[in-house]
Amino acid sequence: MPEILLPRLSDFVAAQMGLHFPMERWRDLERGIHSAARDFGFTDAEACIQWLLASPLTRSQVEVLASHLTVGETYFFREKRTFALLEEHILPELIRSRRGMNQHLRIWSAGCASGEEPYSIAILLQKLIPDVERWNITILATDINPRFLQKASQGIYADWSFRDTPLWVREGYFKKTEECRFRILPSIQKMVSFSHLNLAEDAYPSLCNNTNAMDVIFCRNVLMYFAAEWQKQVVDNFHRSLVEGGWLLVSPVETSHVLFPQFVPVNFPSAILYRKDGDKAPSLDVFPSYVHEEPTPWLPPIAFPVPESEPTPAIFPEFSDSLPVPVGESPKEDVQVSPYQEALTLYQLGRYSGAAENLALWLSQNQNDNHAMELLARVYANLGQLAEALEWCGRAIAADKVNVGCHYLRAMILQEQGAVEEATKSLQRTLYLDSKFVLAHFGLGNLALRQGKAKEAEKHLENALSLLRAFRQEDTLPESEGITAGRLMEIIRSTVYREALA
Repeated sequence: MPEILLPRLSDFVAAQMGLHFPMERWRDLERGIHSAARDFGFTDAEACIQWLLASPLTRSQVEVLASHLTVGETYFFREKRTFALLEEHILPELIRSRRGMNQHLRIWSAGCASGEEPYSIAILLQKLIPDVERWNITILATDINPRFLQKASQGIYADWSFRDTPLWVREGYFKKTEECRFRILPSIQKMVSFSHLNLAEDAYPSLCNNTNAMDVIFCRNVLMYFAAEWQKQVVDNFHRSLVEGGWLLVSPVETSHVLFPQFVPVNFPSAILYRKDGDKAPSLDVFPSYVHEEPTPWLPPIAFPVPESEPTPAIFPEFSDSLPVPVGESPKEDVQVSPYQEALTLYQLGRYSGAAENLALWLSQNQNDNHAMELLARVYANLGQLAEALEWCGRAIAADKVNVGCHYLRAMILQEQGAVEEATKSLQRTLYLDSKFVLAHFGLGNLALRQGKAKEAEKHLENALSLLRAFRQEDTLPESEGITAGRLMEIIRSTVYREALA
């Protein structure tokens, strides 16, 4: 292969997908493109590269390349030290703080590959919580590769997925099939929801794709594939996706002094974890024997260069300068920043507790400001305080009964609470007010899928696809917090594809 093609391909893949292939990894890139060429219909890898370089990648091309340029192989309870800390410290603290009140947990496996990681988390939760059926538990598992997601959703594994895995896992949570493979128990399988998500391009946190208010995020052996600027953006998004006191778990080789400045590093004897600190975070004193300062990694970290900081993009576009100025606020005020403006800035930075305090102050003086009420509902949703989120969403609706966005927001909050029937009614109300509201059709389709109503789901998803054709691919959808029409179209098609193969 001509030497000039690999550096060009490396730069192209970094720009289009965020994947980083420095010179020392060009052989990996070459092997990956030879494999991908066959999927693209080429017998010659050079011709495939020239074809790819000729124009920007489509979503489907990104997915094909990702499946060949990243490693999706994993196994159950990989990196035992991390799971030991999860079992002995992190989950017991969360369970203890939530028991008897709002019994919920939200965990995200980002880059879940073929599903061993999220299923390991589900097994651990069932082991730790005797009355797990009384809890509202979300285990979100996402990946860029629809083939991985299809395999994961089937829940069938070979012996290779149990290498270096405790024997009790396979014996207690799987049934052997006639083909000498192992199918995960339905009680574990139903705890995990799989979804397509591109960490480098998709919008998160968002109620739309359920990536908000996470207690724990697993993102292990994923960041190492990204170029520096994408690493920083992904970590920033994870920080906003976590509740105060939430945990980010990366692999030992991804620990870094510079990549996680907004997190508090917690140096356990066997691993380094990262915590989102905040006013509402549980006390770190529950780990008295561990050091909560910048640690020396127990393995040499990857040297992640961090570019100069850029303005944080808004993840709450509905409350931008283009909207009407909130009640009681002068549009010409440019000296004194109002509590509302401070709250909006804090929300965008993922500092939700501070945003809630500023909004409470603002609303004490501007009680009829439905924009502030809606923002406060979103703040509480991202804090995981769903009862408060629902209350303020209801107040916003009472102040403006035809606010389509508020009805959709209410549906997303109800869905997180597990109130499927009420969520469905709110989505139907949304469509009554605006029959062309794409995300409501998408939401109804997802709810129908969860209830096993395949025909009904197909109808709603087809309606969403039909409406999306009126948008340009790059158009941001209303109330989506950054999701584009083209991206949602790909998500729907991927969902339909997985269901057809199920």
